[in-house]
Amino acid sequence: MLYVYLISESSSLLSSCKLRRQFYLNSMHKPGDVVLGGLFNVHYTSVFSKLLTFMEQTTCVYTYIFGTAGFRHAMTMAFAIDEINKKPNLLPNVTLGYSLYDNCATLVIGFSAALLLASGQEEQFLLQEECLGTPPVLGIVGDSFSTFSIATSDVLGLFNLPIVSLPSSVLLDRQRFPSFFRTIPSDAFQVRAMIKILKRFGWTWAGLLVSDDDYGLHVSQTFQSDLAQSGGGCLAYSEILPWGENPAELKRIVEIMKRSTARVVIVFAHQIHVIQLMEEVVRENVTGLQWIASEAWSAAAVLQTPRFMPYLSGTLGIAIRRGEILGLRDFLLRIRPDLHIISNFLINTFQVMQFWEYIFDCRFAPPPAGWVEAGGEVCTGQEDLESVGTELLDVSDLRPEYNIYKAVYALAYALDDMLQCEPGRGPFSGHSCATLQILKPWQLIHYLEKVNFTTSFGDQVSFDENGDALPIYDVMNWLWLPDGRTKVQSVGLVKKLASKGEELTLDEEKIFWNFDSKQSPLSVCSESCPPGTRMARKKGQPFCCFDCVPCSEGKFSNDTDSMECTSCPEDFWSNVQRDHCIPKKTEFLSYHEPLGICLTTTSLLGTFICAVVLGIFTYHRSTPMVRANNSELSFLLLLSLKSCFLCSLLFIGRPSLWTCQLRHAAFGISFVLCVSCILVKTIVVLAVFKASKPGGGASLKWFGAVQQRGTVLVLTSIQAAICTAWIVSASPAPHKNTQYHNDKIVYECVVGSTVGFAVLLGYIGFLAILSFLLAFLARNLPDNFNEAKLITFSMLIFCAVWVAFVPAYVNSPGKYSDAVEVFAILASSFGLLLALFGPKCYIILLRPERNTKKTQSKGGCSISQTFLVCYYHLVDIHVQIPRADLSIWCI
Repeated sequence: MLYVYLISESSSLLSSCKLRRQFYLNSMHKPGDVVLGGLFNVHYTSVFSKLLTFMEQTTCVYTYIFGTAGFRHAMTMAFAIDEINKKPNLLPNVTLGYSLYDNCATLVIGFSAALLLASGQEEQFLLQEECLGTPPVLGIVGDSFSTFSIATSDVLGLFNLPIVSLPSSVLLDRQRFPSFFRTIPSDAFQVRAMIKILKRFGWTWAGLLVSDDDYGLHVSQTFQSDLAQSGGGCLAYSEILPWGENPAELKRIVEIMKRSTARVVIVFAHQIHVIQLMEEVVRENVTGLQWIASEAWSAAAVLQTPRFMPYLSGTLGIAIRRGEILGLRDFLLRIRPDLHIISNFLINTFQVMQFWEYIFDCRFAPPPAGWVEAGGEVCTGQEDLESVGTELLDVSDLRPEYNIYKAVYALAYALDDMLQCEPGRGPFSGHSCATLQILKPWQLIHYLEKVNFTTSFGDQVSFDENGDALPIYDVMNWLWLPDGRTKVQSVGLVKKLASKGEELTLDEEKIFWNFDSKQSPLSVCSESCPPGTRMARKKGQPFCCFDCVPCSEGKFSNDTDSMECTSCPEDFWSNVQRDHCIPKKTEFLSYHEPLGICLTTTSLLGTFICAVVLGIFTYHRSTPMVRANNSELSFLLLLSLKSCFLCSLLFIGRPSLWTCQLRHAAFGISFVLCVSCILVKTIVVLAVFKASKPGGGASLKWFGAVQQRGTVLVLTSIQAAICTAWIVSASPAPHKNTQYHNDKIVYECVVGSTVGFAVLLGYIGFLAILSFLLAFLARNLPDNFNEAKLITFSMLIFCAVWVAFVPAYVNSPGKYSDAVEVFAILASSFGLLLALFGPKCYIILLRPERNTKKTQSKGGCSISQTFLVCYYHLVDIHVQIPRADLSIWCI
């Protein structure tokens, strides 16, 4: 009965609280010194006699589904109170009573029952507009529906009436719900547990179905936000299951499930919603789905029927932690539809009679009209419960019942602690204590927050600052056995750790999969991107729907489903598969590659030829050909050419600091030495020619052997100074160049100072051009022993090579710039060697008759004779040739 008190306006001094209307609800009662309330959904119905308001009569219309589990929940609370009353050390001299109500899975009825528990059952007269008296109940166990819990807590919280409920994640606001406690983890923890299961099996594409109440709607928001934050996947669809009969809406939802590519369906709803949904699933024959069950139906026996199991077998679900309650089965076996059968409890037999009729398929007298005629049985009240094998007696897997049992004991321990308070040491105003005579519900909340005890099953019970118990769930799996029986087995555990957050433990070998492959299904919007690719989201679709784009060059991804490709380190490059980085290929002019081998061979060949020519000249040093060509400068020129050939080897091989510094210095000094010798030779030719003319003998005095050596030394020293200044100010150094090729490291020598390099080349060019001009001027001098034409030709080759070198060098990348420089060195060196010494060796070796003192006078030899003797005098000061013998040198 629901009592609504009305204050009379006609009385100025006295006013009374009296009943405005009474409501008759399905209930069970037992009196006691302290009464605890309970709210349970024994019946499921969505049919009412008319649109209900609180001013109208409310009751379940018995076109219902009787919930055997709900009835067992209520009887579990009755058992716990009976057990507590028998304990001598818990609440001694205090008898607990109960008032248990059936909410019929309906908000109006559940809320009415909660107000009835809080308001009392007798009219009370009030003075000074204050209702006086002891509270009807000191605490309430239930309700299991979030919406009902919110409505109840919002109102009863104003009176600080403690409510110890089953899970509800929407009651986390301690300011709004200060008197709400729960023995089962909140739905927020359940959501995170399910997300861990999705991630464990790689299910990134799933559908979500929720009930149309606070429980489902809050879970829908929490699930989507948590799933997005964890990056564990996306929802293909999110639909709300309607309350009551709505075939069109259910058909629409099932059609969405059929069209979706998501193979995993998560259902956060109550049993009645799942029953209605599965009826439509069976009609549409929707198979091949992996169901994920919330705690509300993960172990629901009403769904484990031969009609549903072809579709629901293999279901994975989150279930409340199971426990054992010793003596509960014996207590349930003593249930009879009799007022005095259960330890003289004063109970409303209507609830038990309904259960009895449901279990034994009979009707109590007087039976409905036509019942007996149709072959129906009449209940006697003496039927044997154990003989029918009802699920009511199955206490092997107690989950909600165990938490109801803990909730009752939590209230009992809190009350026991409160009553053991010593006067003068209490926690309330003036260190006062609460007494049974003036007990207030808010006083119990203080002790309930501090309660801490261990059940007979070994579980510790306490509440944190949010009123939550220790979060822990079992992971359940539905099996459909070959003999047609069903079994719900535990295959794992999910619990919260203080340091690591939620921890999921699964025994995957035990899991039954309802698929032909007997393996977990694949439920993704897009196939996983293999290593070497990255995910590129599809426009307008969730992030789980993507294309796999290969990583670009120089980047890699070595994980599956990489969001981005990572750039390789500087000295590495991605392999062909783009799944890891490999060291970049190194490029330099190597001795082992064909180009390096050819250049090295050519360089050694030139050095060898120089050595051969030097040997020939040394062996024939006393012959006129050698002596007439200034043997000292010729030997020095051959040595410098040999240095030119050898310095090219410094450009081959991996660059190092010393090779970078030495290569250009050796190159510059060797070529300056070589060109200086040629320049001096050219000057000597001009000086001799000038001395051979009348009055020109003074030139021989100023350009003798000493001056020739000094000139070569000075010219070479200038280049050595340039190289030294260049190396000291901006030294050439090895450099790893990655600009030419992305996948290669080009080792090269940077010149350090472009100006220094330009001055070095410019100085060589200046000497070469000067030698060329002087030789060109002397090209028409007498042919006998005259090198002017050969010098002119050699300088022409030399200048042509180095003029072509500059653009080729600038436009050649990497090792090819070194190759161009080596080629220029070798080409110019060979040009000088062949042009200057080729004809001489030809005469010395192949035309020795032209390299003798014998001659045939052809007349007109005076100029040549004079030229020759002056030349000998200039180039070899020790040679004393009588003028009378000059005729023999005329060839």
